[in-house]
Amino acid sequence: MPSSIRPPIRIISSMATKSILSDLAALYLAQTGQPTHIESVGGVDAAKRVQAGETFDLVILARNAIDQLQAAGKLQVGSARDLVRSGVAVAVQSGASQPDIRTEAALKEAVLNARTLGYSTGPSGVQLAKLFERWGIADTIKSRIVQAPPGIPVGALIAKGDVELGFQQLSEMLGVEGLALLGMLPTEVEIITTFSGAVASTCTDAAPAQTLLDFFTSPACAQVVQAQGMVQA
Repeated sequence: MPSSIRPPIRIISSMATKSILSDLAALYLAQTGQPTHIESVGGVDAAKRVQAGETFDLVILARNAIDQLQAAGKLQVGSARDLVRSGVAVAVQSGASQPDIRTEAALKEAVLNARTLGYSTGPSGVQLAKLFERWGIADTIKSRIVQAPPGIPVGALIAKGDVELGFQQLSEMLGVEGLALLGMLPTEVEIITTFSGAVASTCTDAAPAQTLLDFFTSPACAQVVQAQGMVQA
């Protein structure tokens, strides 16, 4: 069937997977002729829209959000697939002083010395807040936190100078002009988020959607995933 008359597979995802899904969908279109329509928004907003019953074929979010939607009956049973894992990177504005973040102690010092700190409302931000609490510095740095609104990348705030030291998924930092990447969080405190996909309960033709999910996890997609700073789950 020509792609022009195939209905697109409707996908909602978090911003963290926006670029990678665009690349993977283009690869799938070239190989199969199957178009997709991808809407990438803040993960919290995406989950709310699925919870509210908005019509989609596929939902791609952090695994904990997928599990919650599954429990609420918003996803088709047995359809979930872990797709990619993504680590958190640290960045400053281009030309700014670059603190050492190679060890947990060095990272903590960099956080304490930063005038402003930025992280997202997504799963990485939640884990960072817990880390700061574990370090016993949450109250000390509370007034310096600039939390990016849903759908706004932390990198954009860093590039504008609104955030001195920013944290977000590496995939959302890559390609942002005006940033200097310091590297990933040190191993002792690394934050890895698994992003998963599942067929929405509102999907009326699950087979094409499930086939697309399976393609995303195939070896054919490994190079694209790596180029986006992630690894296949």
